[in-house]
Amino acid sequence: MSSHSYFDLVYEVTRHIPPGRVSTYGAIADFLSLGSARMVGWALNHCHGLKDVPAHRVVNSKGELSGRMHFKPPSSMAARLKKEGVKVKDDRVVDFERLFWHPRELAVD
Repeated sequence: MSSHSYFDLVYEVTRHIPPGRVSTYGAIADFLSLGSARMVGWALNHCHGLKDVPAHRVVNSKGELSGRMHFKPPSSMAARLKKEGVKVKDDRVVDFERLFWHPRELAVD
């Protein structure tokens, strides 16, 4: 049994999302083979004190910034993505399919 908590595992995967790319709650949950997209969201909602966990790079399966309300202010999620070169329009990642990063890419890197 791993000594890492579920939250720790979510944070570790999230740390690997490259700047300028985004992943989804569901992709992280599937990669970990534990829990659900909702549980990944719950974990990321509790990491705002951890500066090394780029929770702003995790969006829903449609590319929407569904977690933005957990950022202070909510507009800071889009602002962080834009700073990394990700275009956001109407709280949705533009060109989501091209920018999508799946955690299985960890095995390739």
